[in-house]
Amino acid sequence: MNRILLLLVLAAVGTSGLAQRNRLAPTSATERLSVNDQRASSDAASWTAGLDLRCVGPTVMSGRVVDIAVDSPDGRTFYVAYASGGLWRTVNHGTSFEPLFDDALTITLGAIAVHPETGRIWAGTGEVNSSRSSYAGTGMYTSDDGGATWQQAGLGDAHHIGRIVLDPGNADIAYAAVLGPLYSANTSGGVWKTSDGGTNWERVLQQAGDHGDAGAVDLIIDPSNSNRLFAALWDRTRRAWDFRGNGFGSGIWESTDAGATWKELSALEGFPKSEFTGRIGLAWHADSEQLFALVDNQAPLPAEEESEASYAPDDFKAMTPAEFAALDTALLEAYLEENNFPREATAASALEDVAAGALVPRDFYDYLTDGNRALFEADIAGAEVYRLPADRAQWVRTHSEALEDVCYTYGYYFGLIEVDPADADRLYIAGVPLIESEDGGETWSSIGAPNVHVDHHHLWIDPANPDHLINGNDGGINISWDRGENWVKCNSPEVGQFYAVEVDNAEPYRIYGGLQDNGTWRGPSTYRDTPGWHQSGHYAWTSIGGGDGMQIEVDPRDPDVVFTGSQFGYYSRQDFNADAYTGIHPQHAL
Repeated sequence: MNRILLLLVLAAVGTSGLAQRNRLAPTSATERLSVNDQRASSDAASWTAGLDLRCVGPTVMSGRVVDIAVDSPDGRTFYVAYASGGLWRTVNHGTSFEPLFDDALTITLGAIAVHPETGRIWAGTGEVNSSRSSYAGTGMYTSDDGGATWQQAGLGDAHHIGRIVLDPGNADIAYAAVLGPLYSANTSGGVWKTSDGGTNWERVLQQAGDHGDAGAVDLIIDPSNSNRLFAALWDRTRRAWDFRGNGFGSGIWESTDAGATWKELSALEGFPKSEFTGRIGLAWHADSEQLFALVDNQAPLPAEEESEASYAPDDFKAMTPAEFAALDTALLEAYLEENNFPREATAASALEDVAAGALVPRDFYDYLTDGNRALFEADIAGAEVYRLPADRAQWVRTHSEALEDVCYTYGYYFGLIEVDPADADRLYIAGVPLIESEDGGETWSSIGAPNVHVDHHHLWIDPANPDHLINGNDGGINISWDRGENWVKCNSPEVGQFYAVEVDNAEPYRIYGGLQDNGTWRGPSTYRDTPGWHQSGHYAWTSIGGGDGMQIEVDPRDPDVVFTGSQFGYYSRQDFNADAYTGIHPQHAL
């Protein structure tokens, strides 16, 4: 037996050493950029090159919007960057859009900007949101002909670009908030500057030392003084098995000399600087010289006193077997029933299993650990708004009550705050809902609508008419002309983010698709995508599931029996002939 154990140990050590030697290095920017020519030749030689593709829908939604750049005083012409759908332009207030980035090496975008004098377009690739569905890019691109042609403009190792700001007085000067790699060591994160139109870049701000995972997530240039910059750094990293979205490296910095030197503003009194500081969004009100920050504060809240009439999951976290044996049987029975434990798990069986060592008290906490539940129920500070006045004395939290149900536990997916240029007391936060404050951030109310998707990522406020808003969210673009009282949905771009596509055996066959945050849809393969349904009132595609639409399977014997899935393992069986629905969410054993 000892010999076997020794051999197993030696094998494990040898395997570990081999894994260390064979660990794959991240692909370099040069290698990734060189793929473009290879891909072009492969596409030309493919049997699909001769196929004429047509859109079959659905187009009542588009994909996740990450940035908007307005290129006309009245908002008629603007550009929309999608997380995985490229760059699109409208010249008629969102009535129609044209794609500008379809032939690029990557169509995953993080930020865009247009110079007000020259019209040069800057496109930073790699989505800034750090989700599992967020993909890296291949650096910066510029266009001097309205998006007809593009040039790679450096920052090939940026991976994810969060913001681009331009010097209004010098078209060759640009700054980029580079978030850096998501899954590997962050060697490129920080604020980068070019003074020659993107030929050369210099990193002017980075977080060094123990906070090397921090990259720049937001960036502002003072429109009245281009030497003044504000940057937000975010300390985050993701692995296949884990995500850390907060750390001491997160903070706010200011430069008054065009990036040559920086001062940390988050070190001032009143700011929640700690290991729990997460993603930060910035807004600058130039007239009053006030800086606003939306902070994802992951600090845990003090535990609330539990009622003696019930048990809570946290009660079992560190409970000993002796303490478990002393529990009130009736309260334990109620806890098991209220939290949907398996039917065979009764108070009597639980006490018996723990006494016998078959279970430990923590099992009654771990059983309830569920990804979907954890998103919404963790007790943390969450979204907080802070204001730094012109005197720079200290930060002040604008609200006395917690901002509940704004970003929940996943503030890493949001991070946008805006201030009305004409009124420093009117603020907006883009979170799960889009909310507005008219009293400097003390109280907030939703300005969403039934035709506005949740999960918001961008908001443009017309400086000449603050009632005119352009909103980008997980469902596409919405426009309001009355400050959020009413919204128009502008979703003609065909850029839905499909996780899965399936077809059935009907004649003609039908197509099914599961989309990121837009559910699961079914439609006919014969459909021709036209706006004619606006007139008839009949849209050929039908929603058959919500949430993040995932895998779909159709019963080959009956195309009206369909299995659909969504995030965190929630599935269903639908029989459309019988109008029957059965939820499927297998429970693991206790």
